[in-house]
Amino acid sequence: MLFQWEVGQHPAPYVLQSFLGGRELAPDVEGFARALFEGTVQEVSTLDRLIAGQSQHWRVERMAAIDRNVLRLALYELLHYPETPPAVVMNEALELARRFSGEESVEFVNGVLDAIRKSLPQTKPTA
Repeated sequence: MLFQWEVGQHPAPYVLQSFLGGRELAPDVEGFARALFEGTVQEVSTLDRLIAGQSQHWRVERMAAIDRNVLRLALYELLHYPETPPAVVMNEALELARRFSGEESVEFVNGVLDAIRKSLPQTKPTA
């Protein structure tokens, strides 16, 4: 959805409807997908600043669109869903990069995300 939103320059409601409309998803899965997408879109400027601060020699706008959006999504989840272990968030991001980008992107996403994760204040998940 983030790729469609950014590259297609479509409004978020359009992307949600075109991507989720007609799919039969469990309510909790659809709700989580919506929350991640909408939250990431709302905080894209803040997320991009954090990414830029840890991606040496790479401006965010020059990154591959898939990599940039995988980083945004994972970072949003790291910041707003402390109940999800960081290792799980990172693994999911690496799987997305591997599936939709390439092996070099996996290393890039891993390096940037790990640097960001280490710079964040440590929080304990809520039970």
